[in-house]
Amino acid sequence: MAHSLCNPDLPGVAGLKDAPQVHSHAFVHQGATLAAGTCVQSGAFVCDGVALGQGVHIGPNVVFVETSQGRTQTRVEAMARIGANSTIYPDVAIGEKAEVRPGSVVTRSVPPGAIVEGNPASIVGYVGTAALHFGSDTVRKLTVGGAGDKTAVAGVAVFRFALIPDMRGALAVYDFEKHIPFAPKRSFIVFDVPSREVRGEHAHHRCHQFLVCIRGSCAVVADDGREKVEVDLDSPSIGVYLPPLTWGVQYKYSADAMLLVFASDHYDPADYIRNYSEFLTVVQGKQRVQA
Repeated sequence: MAHSLCNPDLPGVAGLKDAPQVHSHAFVHQGATLAAGTCVQSGAFVCDGVALGQGVHIGPNVVFVETSQGRTQTRVEAMARIGANSTIYPDVAIGEKAEVRPGSVVTRSVPPGAIVEGNPASIVGYVGTAALHFGSDTVRKLTVGGAGDKTAVAGVAVFRFALIPDMRGALAVYDFEKHIPFAPKRSFIVFDVPSREVRGEHAHHRCHQFLVCIRGSCAVVADDGREKVEVDLDSPSIGVYLPPLTWGVQYKYSADAMLLVFASDHYDPADYIRNYSEFLTVVQGKQRVQA
């Protein structure tokens, strides 16, 4: 059956001040759950088991695909937006404040704040990111070996290093402690990443990181819980510093990309924060203490 606007019989609706808005020509299964402030527009199909978080916006003719094996476990977290005519496969999670662009086919989970599009949908950006592109023109404006160019995100800085061309082969130089704000205890290289894949998606309690794309290119998103910034790494002469309690994501890998990461500490699973909601809780708690 199609539910009328603000149907009080929907699960989770009764008594809500900001009740879900469901268009009369939308179909919402009685087994779906809608939180406060949800908007489901005309022609949308929300099947059994779908959970829509607070403030979620479902555009016209969006279809949540049913599963033949019972209720779907599809979750759309708070403040996410799904554009018109999109198709959402069963049992995926669409993260908080994520954006699915119109006509997309989502076959797997979408990280918090990610912008996806296409068939199958892939990440093309992040919501609220102040894009910085440190390409060849911008790099020339940075001081070689300086203290780093500050970004909108607390502590995150972009560095330019000496790149020495030679007919025998180019040379890039990284002086730790002199130019980079820590001495590394560990390093690793990320390579052969399929272009659709996203790496990182975590923060550290104590560990500092420094990232350089020594071949090809990739993009780094840094988030301190208040501000986000995106930095394109497309030269071995450019590096980005991520202090502790910075949520980091790497994506847009070129086919030949090789990302070199320096870390201030040895690997410690307990130092990782892998859930974005947990990260926000930690940093907001720290901000309250400092205030």
